[in-house]
Amino acid sequence: MSLDSYITQFLEYLEIERNRSQKTIQNYYFYLHRFLDWHGSKKKPSSISADSIRAYRLWLNRLIDAHGEPLKKNTQNYHLIALRSFLKYLAKQDVPTLAPEKIELMKMPDREVSFLAGDDLERLLEAPLLICSAKKLLDPNTKKGSKALIVLRDKSFLELLFSTGLRVSEIVHIKKEELNLTQDEFTVLGKGGKRRIVFLSERARFWIEQYLHSRSDMNPYIFISHDKRTGKQEDEFTPITPRTAQRLIQKYAKIAGITKPITPHTIRHSYATDLLRNGADIRSVQAMLGHSSITTTQIYTHITDKELRGVHKKFHGKKRKND
Repeated sequence: MSLDSYITQFLEYLEIERNRSQKTIQNYYFYLHRFLDWHGSKKKPSSISADSIRAYRLWLNRLIDAHGEPLKKNTQNYHLIALRSFLKYLAKQDVPTLAPEKIELMKMPDREVSFLAGDDLERLLEAPLLICSAKKLLDPNTKKGSKALIVLRDKSFLELLFSTGLRVSEIVHIKKEELNLTQDEFTVLGKGGKRRIVFLSERARFWIEQYLHSRSDMNPYIFISHDKRTGKQEDEFTPITPRTAQRLIQKYAKIAGITKPITPHTIRHSYATDLLRNGADIRSVQAMLGHSSITTTQIYTHITDKELRGVHKKFHGKKRKND
């Protein structure tokens, strides 16, 4: 059987037996078919050798993308990870091919983590109230127009994002029925179809309640567009998209006077950093972030490690006298 047939089987295996997300399957399809286009789709798995992988890596390193730029090192690694996973699958099926461990990934520099702390974080979370005051938003006698609803939505969105550390792909799809505001916790469906419990701060719960109580629609989603220019009724409004969430955060970062680039993931990084700085153990943070590997969570220890020198200097050996 040819490589393209085996790849089709592998993608079906990921979907049915491994319960991988459609996004993951689409990515693997792209990476593996790029390899097929280079190597030859009708060849046998036994045609994959150490020499062919070396040549493929060289080709990837010299490849220019649609924007006229070379592929980033981490993108090249994604191609190799997909190929290595495919070879592992073939090995399980006793199909003769290159051993998957023969493919080594590029060593990457420590990942830079962008986060907000202290005044910057507080200014971002409070920025929606600079558009419409809390007094006006919370007045029960004031009918909420679309502008006030959008501010309430954005305020509750920011508070929930920092309270839970959710991925933007997770938070935009939350439905009202999934929230448990009485226990300040709810279950979210994360990467790979894995469920985990996340927790609400008092502030997040308060603003979500204010937002939901101000809505008269029966739309099942928590965060919706409120865009009446589309001509849709409130019940027909769609949930906000990840791109909308991105623009929302950029808007309030600008209002808050924050000049560095801010994304939804910046808030997720801020959430993890805040937990670690305040004494949370890394395994607990891993569980709350929904990381399948502790290695992914360890990127945050580089931030807190930098603070250890100050802690050591401040607290260590204070009662000892100089010789």
